Amino acid sequence: MSTRPSKELEVVPNPHPDRDYMIEIECPEFTALCPKTGQPDFATIFVKYIPGPSIVELKSLKLYLWSFRDEGHFHEDVTNIILNDLVKALQPRYMKVIGKFNVRGGIYTTVTAEYNGDVRKESL
Repeated sequence: MSTRPSKELEVVPNPHPDRDYMIEIECPEFTALCPKTGQPDFATIFVKYIPGPSIVELKSLKLYLWSFRDEGHFHEDVTNIILNDLVKALQPRYMKVIGKFNVRGGIYTTVTAEYNGDVRKESL
């Protein structure tokens, strides 16, 4: 596996597909660019999910999140892109992605996007 930013998410088989259990991941070093100013936006990304057939390999998740560093995205957009990409790769039973963005101009932003297994896959 590469050590460069990548949009490729590696998945591995869920070791306990017969059980519902929650996986919680916290990524405190997320950055993307503001599409209006080009300045960096810093955030902590939280991923919580009940896996289906697969779980995400953590190094690939780190490189995936790193791939946004030079891209311009609004907070609402990037949080939903992350959710869509993870749902498409993992096919979880449930997933929530929370983007908690650092203060910019005196405003904090927290964006929560959720998947409950009822979203049509062709829309992802």
